[in-house]
Amino acid sequence: MGLLYIAKKLMTIAKLTTAELPAGLCYRLRRRIRGAHDGRRSPMGNDNPHPTTITDRADLIPSRTGITGRVLRRGGEAYETLRRGAVWHAGVPDRFPEIIVLASSEEDVVAAVRLAKVEGLQVAIRSGGHSWSGSHLRDDSLLIDMSNLRGVEIDKESMTATVQPGIRGSEVLAMLREQDLFFPVGHNYAVGIGGYLLQGGFGWAGREFGPACMSVIGIDAVTADGELVHADENENADLLWAARGAGPGFFAAVTKFHLRVYPHRAVTMNSRYIFPASAAEEVFRFANERGRDTPVELGVIVQRHEIADWEPVVLLGGFAYAETEEEARAQLAFLEECPARSRALAAMPFQLTQHGADELDESTAVPNESRRWIADNIVSDAGADELLPNLEHLIQTIPAAPTYLLMFNWDGYPGAPERPSMAFSLKGDFCYALYTAWDDPADDASMKGWTTDVMRAWEPHAAFTMLADENLINRPMPFMAPENLARLDEIRSERDPEGRFVAWLGRPA
Repeated sequence: MGLLYIAKKLMTIAKLTTAELPAGLCYRLRRRIRGAHDGRRSPMGNDNPHPTTITDRADLIPSRTGITGRVLRRGGEAYETLRRGAVWHAGVPDRFPEIIVLASSEEDVVAAVRLAKVEGLQVAIRSGGHSWSGSHLRDDSLLIDMSNLRGVEIDKESMTATVQPGIRGSEVLAMLREQDLFFPVGHNYAVGIGGYLLQGGFGWAGREFGPACMSVIGIDAVTADGELVHADENENADLLWAARGAGPGFFAAVTKFHLRVYPHRAVTMNSRYIFPASAAEEVFRFANERGRDTPVELGVIVQRHEIADWEPVVLLGGFAYAETEEEARAQLAFLEECPARSRALAAMPFQLTQHGADELDESTAVPNESRRWIADNIVSDAGADELLPNLEHLIQTIPAAPTYLLMFNWDGYPGAPERPSMAFSLKGDFCYALYTAWDDPADDASMKGWTTDVMRAWEPHAAFTMLADENLINRPMPFMAPENLARLDEIRSERDPEGRFVAWLGRPA
C-alpha cells in the first residue's frame, strides 16, 4: 500500500541501502512505462511492449488448436521457462500444468478453454502472476497466461474505461492521469489488473472508493463451455456478482473489465515516521485506535533493519487525498499526536507527492525476485489488547529484512461508499499482512511454518483473510461471508457443472 512508499522514503532519510528495504520498496524497475499512447485512447489488442515470448518451439502443440499464441505441453526447456516465469519470485511451487497457453487475443482464450475440455483438463488463469502462492499453477490443468492481453480504452465523457487483464495497474493509472482521471489501482507496480480486480482490490485511495471491484461495472468473459459473453447488472448479472470478489476461484476467463473511473484529486500528501522497537506498543495502540475513523490510509510496518543494528523498527505513515493542501494537512495532523512522536528516529510530515507513472516507477515494484516468499494475512476488528501479545512474539522472532509485517486500516471508514451486492464481503477495520523472504530452499519448511504459526495465533481475533495475500494451502480460513460463499458455489454449479475452472488452493471447512 502507500505505506510501502513511505517506508522507502524514510529509509532514504536514514541513508540506508535500498537492498534491505521492505518488499515493494527495494526493487528498482527494470523497465519504465513506455508507449505511444496519445493520452486520449489506447486501442485494445496486444500492444505489450514487453511481451512474454518463447523461442524454443520444440514443445509447441500443432496449430490445429486454432490458437495463434504459444501453446506448450508439459516437458522441455521452453515449457519450464514459461512455467517458472508465471510466478514472480523464486519459490515456484512444484505444480505442473499439462498445457500452457500464452494467449494473444480473446479468440485464443476461447480456443484454450475449448482445448481444455477436449483434453479433459481444468483451466487456471494468470494475469500478472503476482500471486504469492502461485495459485494459478495447478497439476492436471491448462494454464491460460493472459499477460499479453493489455489493451486499454478510456472514455472521459462517460467516465469509464475498458482494460484487459494483463495490463499493469500503474500503466492504467498513468494513462488515466493524462486525462485528469483516476482509478484505485494496486499499490505495487507489477500487479496485473486482472487478478487484482477479481480478488477485490484494495489500492490507492481505497478508503475513499472502497475495494476496486466495486468500480467494476461489467466484464467480458469466456465461460466453461467456451463461449465469450458480456456480463453487467442487466445481462448475466450472476457472473458480474461472482467476478467482484471470487479471486482465483472465479469460474470464467475474463478478457475485459469495464470500469467506472473518477476525477483525479488535486493533492496527495503523506506523513511518515520511523521508531525504535521500544516504541512498538505505543505506535500500535495509536494506529489501532485512530486508524478506524479517518479517511487517511494509515499503516504500520515492523521489520528488522540495519538502522537499529538489525533490531526491529516500526514505521508509521499515512496518505491523504484532497482538493487543497490545507485539507490534506488537516487530515494528516492527528499523526503528530502519536504518543511516541518525540522518540521518532526520523520524520517527514506533510509531504506532497504525486500518483503518476514516475512515482510508481520509483517507489513500488515487484519485491526481490531472487528470493523465496510466502505471504499470509488476517482482517480483524480486534483492539490492541487482544493483538499485542502475538505482535510482541512476532517482533522478537521476525527474520531479517526484507521480511516485514504490514498493518493498515481496511474498512469501516464512515465516509466510504455503500457496497453493491457482490461476492466480495470482507469486513474488518484492519488488515495484518506478513511477508516472509528467504534464500535457501532448505529453509522452506521453517520459514513457511513460522509465518503460518504467527498468523494462526491471531485467528481467534480474525474475521477473514484477504485473497490478495492468501496462504490458504497452509492455513485455510474464511475469505468471504458464508452466505456469499454458498451463493458463489450455487452459481458455479450452474455455470461450471464439470468443474472446468480451478477453485482456490484451500477453503474453510
